[in-house]
Amino acid sequence: MKACIMCGGAGTRLRPLTFKHPKPSIPILNKPSVRHLIEHLSREGFNEIVMTLGYMGERIEEQLGDGHMFGVHIDYVYEKEKLGTAGGVKNAEEYLKNEPFIVLGGDHVLNLDLREMYRFHEVNDALITIGLLSIDDPREFGIADMDINNRIHRFLEKPKSGQIFSNLASTGIYICDPEIFDWIPENKKYDFAKDLFPALLAADKRINGMLVRGKWTDVGSSAAYRQAQRWMLDALPGTTIEGNFTTRNARIRGPLSIGNNVSIGSNSSLVGPIVIGENTVIGDSVLIGPYSVIGANCTIDNNAKILSSYLFDGVSIGKNSNISGAVVADETAVGEECNLENGTVIGHEVLIKNNSTIHSGVKIWPEVVIEKGSNIKDTVVNPAYDTAYEGS
Repeated sequence: MKACIMCGGAGTRLRPLTFKHPKPSIPILNKPSVRHLIEHLSREGFNEIVMTLGYMGERIEEQLGDGHMFGVHIDYVYEKEKLGTAGGVKNAEEYLKNEPFIVLGGDHVLNLDLREMYRFHEVNDALITIGLLSIDDPREFGIADMDINNRIHRFLEKPKSGQIFSNLASTGIYICDPEIFDWIPENKKYDFAKDLFPALLAADKRINGMLVRGKWTDVGSSAAYRQAQRWMLDALPGTTIEGNFTTRNARIRGPLSIGNNVSIGSNSSLVGPIVIGENTVIGDSVLIGPYSVIGANCTIDNNAKILSSYLFDGVSIGKNSNISGAVVADETAVGEECNLENGTVIGHEVLIKNNSTIHSGVKIWPEVVIEKGSNIKDTVVNPAYDTAYEGS
């Protein structure tokens, strides 16, 4: 079975994290998000994968190679200009034109039964089958009006209040017959939800929906990113320790995944689920609470608290600092007696000096210096980088 993974977006809503990482490469449990997706596809029997690449695509190809380590074969197709979701898949037509295939987003995190969805499409007569999930608030998604025979009669992308005729939200996972390529123009920006689906419905072509069960999100925002990490942490099977590990009188309660050459000082307390990358040093009397991920080569100094937070590689946290519900990108240094409140997102190579507080929901762009004793209540951008953080 074949799969097409769309990885063209710039990830502006995830900034400042996507200045260094393309959205599919944002780390979840210390490995690129898209790697989890490919491993799931491999387990489900999708062993021929095509990736459509745009923003920082070379980074994704470098991380995944030809796919043999995951038991799949990966081909890469680059977009010279933005072609939209359907246009990007059309650009990969030569790899997909001979049999039905599944389309997913490179930022999808899921545990859905994709094989079941593919089989459903095979035995039903439709050009496209859309995976649908019943959710409480579908305003950020496309919604579908589906009858008892699974046929979709209406589809509306990102409905406003008063337009919500259904809470069946599109997951952005589609099983497609190759015939759809006849409906997608070449070298033109064209989207599945905004362009292709309305055209097919207007021509009375059949689009089916399938209600899927399980966990799914697209990592399009920092809140969705934190949710995806929590799901993955909940699935930790137990405690695993790779290679050398040293501790002095620490209190540790799993589940945990600990990389090679990690050391934990005396009187520290770790309560899982937690993932810690290799070569990380944790000091004395440090509290690391459930649902935390700490990258490789990090330093957590004495008396610090890390609670439900996600630290990328090379992060250092100073003495007596409190990191709660935050995301901190690579090579950032947080000084002593600092407080990062819930929902803060810190870019790479930021320096936060001693006795500073970053208020809830604040984003700090890369390579910014926060002076000693600062009280930051609003997002801080670096004009050396693009300043937009709304959109894709």
